[in-house]
Amino acid sequence: MNCKNQTGNKRIVIKIGTSSLSHGTGKLNYRHIEKMVDVMCDLKNMGYEIVLISSGAVGVGFGKIRDKFALNRKPDGSAKKRALAATGQSGLMAVYEELFGLYSCRVAQVLLTKSVIQDENGLTNIVNAFNEMFEYDILPIVNENDVVAADREETDDLFGDNDTLSAYVAGFVNADLLIIWSDIDGLYDKDPRMHPDAEIIPVVTNVSDEIYAMAGGEVHSRTSRGSGGMITKIDAAGIATNAGIDMVIMNSDRPEEIYELLKGKSIGTRFKASINSI
Repeated sequence: MNCKNQTGNKRIVIKIGTSSLSHGTGKLNYRHIEKMVDVMCDLKNMGYEIVLISSGAVGVGFGKIRDKFALNRKPDGSAKKRALAATGQSGLMAVYEELFGLYSCRVAQVLLTKSVIQDENGLTNIVNAFNEMFEYDILPIVNENDVVAADREETDDLFGDNDTLSAYVAGFVNADLLIIWSDIDGLYDKDPRMHPDAEIIPVVTNVSDEIYAMAGGEVHSRTSRGSGGMITKIDAAGIATNAGIDMVIMNSDRPEEIYELLKGKSIGTRFKASINSI
């Protein structure tokens, strides 16, 4: 697979969801995170430029306080979510700093809101900042700025999920590939939890109504820890492929499969970039 962008480097955006970062308890799954970090650092050493879109701030914050305050589920109020996001984001970045640091891989935190990237000047500043980070061999770790955006749920300022955010980021950094590391192997023709005979779809050439219908309006991979699911991943695929970027959904339990993916092997579900994309 030819995965070079106009800079001559190979740029990959990788999105990791909350369920891939944490145990069912809500606490971080350090062993799993270390495996994913190991692969990303190795890819950087191979010459790839990596952008990590990481969910998990609210979930990590919830894991920190659930026992002390006997919480059974995440609070619904936006102010409480902001508090959880702030608590969890700092903890999540501390873990990333430590684990990436083991491989001498420099990282930076980037928090975005939809309104900022929709503003021409704001987007220009963001793109320039990313370009400088690439020049300094820094791996950006991106999340939505939940502390700011979480109180505006009735406006259009929310990405709503990091699948969508990852597709937007892939577009403005001119990525060669978007990878969604999920808790499922890919897109199935029906919900595999309900249908044992469900079969994975290896390639999608058009994000059509039929593809949405396969998810049935349901999400194959929704968990109590995450807010995304198969529908949001299909939404992200539509954004990415319309921007001329292939997107792959693959299982984060086997992050090392990315090596075979980059050699051209069929892994998970690949959404092919639109032929008419610009």
